Amino acid sequence: MDDPGNLTFPESLYDINRVNFYRSYLKELKRAMDDGANVTIYFAWSILDNFEWLLRYTSRFGLVYVDHNDLNRYPK
Repeated sequence: MDDPGNLTFPESLYDINRVNFYRSYLKELKRAMDDGANVTIYFAWSILDNFEWLLRYTSRFGLVYVDHNDLNRYPK
């Protein structure tokens, strides 16, 4: 995960750490399924940058960037 508040807006939209996280996670999920795991659903946490009790709005790990000033949303 990112350090809270360390990414600029452009860096947040091209979030290579998040891409790598999901790429490796889904690769391992597929391997488990190939080995016979009964996987019926997968979902990402979270679709939107959201409020976290410990980090408030400073850590942006959603799949969609939310501008907290005007609530516009930008896909990452």
